[in-house]
Amino acid sequence: MALHSYLSRAKQTSFCLIIFGALLFISQTAEAQRGRSRGPMNYEHFSKKNFYFGITLGYNQSFHDIRMHESFILNDSVQVMSALQGPGFNLGIVTNLKFGENFDMRFLLPTLSFADRRISYQIAKNPNVLQKKIESIFLEFPIHFRYKSKPYKDMRFFVVVGAKYSIDLASNSKTRQADDLIKIVPHDFAIEVGLGFQVFFPYFILSPELKFSYGLSNLHSRNPNLIFSSPIEKLFSRGLTVSFHFEG
Repeated sequence: MALHSYLSRAKQTSFCLIIFGALLFISQTAEAQRGRSRGPMNYEHFSKKNFYFGITLGYNQSFHDIRMHESFILNDSVQVMSALQGPGFNLGIVTNLKFGENFDMRFLLPTLSFADRRISYQIAKNPNVLQKKIESIFLEFPIHFRYKSKPYKDMRFFVVVGAKYSIDLASNSKTRQADDLIKIVPHDFAIEVGLGFQVFFPYFILSPELKFSYGLSNLHSRNPNLIFSSPIEKLFSRGLTVSFHFEG
């Protein structure tokens, strides 16, 4: 209950920060439009830097890709299973290294990510759908390569590709009293792809970004004696994140 309460407060804080970032983006864009006629573009200042730092704030939607065990066909208890998306948020540090005019290497580490995922079960002779909640607190280490378009005034579009290693600080894989749990191992490795754009302001760069994460590691520690675990062979993480990077 304490973890759930903390996650709820953290998500509310994340929503407020994202709304603040969006409002700041709108106001600064209007100011930049008025200021372009009064002096050089903001991009020219940042183009002289080979590296810079910042923070990232993000909202995520994550879920599990379920692979059924072959015994699921013979299971007379669980009839239907499905993965449900859950909300979360990210907070991290950005380090950006520039290679030439169009390429960057980006380290978004460490990133603290909160996720709330669910699996629904339809149990035989039970009219109610049961949901098992899987709450996670990830410490993530993403490394990305970014390709940027040519600048148009104070804006640039980009695409990113990379990978990340994650460790779940709230993993229940070692829990002994787990009759009704789905045990999740703590370590994950994922491929990430995304796109976005940079907006250059006088004192910082704002980079809204949309990114998809495709997990490659099986997260499920299967126990054939547990009703909620035995039908599952493998679980893979999937996620979509909307981020706001503030750099300078």
